[in-house]
Amino acid sequence: MLLQGERGDGAPWLWNLADLHFGKAIQILDFYHASEHLGNISKHLYPEDEISRKRFMKRLCENLWNGKFDEVISSLRSLKMRVKKKKELDNTISYFGNNRHRMRYDEFRRLGLFVGSGVIEAGCKNLIGQRLKQSGMHWSVRGANSFIALRCCIESGNFEDYWESRRTA
Repeated sequence: MLLQGERGDGAPWLWNLADLHFGKAIQILDFYHASEHLGNISKHLYPEDEISRKRFMKRLCENLWNGKFDEVISSLRSLKMRVKKKKELDNTISYFGNNRHRMRYDEFRRLGLFVGSGVIEAGCKNLIGQRLKQSGMHWSVRGANSFIALRCCIESGNFEDYWESRRTA
């Protein structure tokens, strides 16, 4: 079974959970989070030059968006940053290297997959967060999990299947 995709911010614990529970899902590193790492490097590289910072970001983000991952890595490796910031640059290069397979944004878009987590986050906020808050109740973890399961079944059209699977023989 191929799932639509697990999107995340690159935290190893998140990918470990995805591997454990959704082993066949396509893992996608949220584009915004990836570009945020490039933004941090650009701030160190051009702390007083916003135009150069934006130019640097635009070029690298466009390359990343269009599947030119090797050009992004080459650009990062070629930077001559002060020794003080070298560790952050090395960490960013490692972050990109470790998540390369999750940054195939051009391919993911061709498959019709979202490359950002905003849609999912907004859906969760609307589907779950607001409903829990609107009830005015204080929820235990167990109660909230039960409510969430029911809410998801209703919204996905699987409400009857949910109850059918719990019917006693």
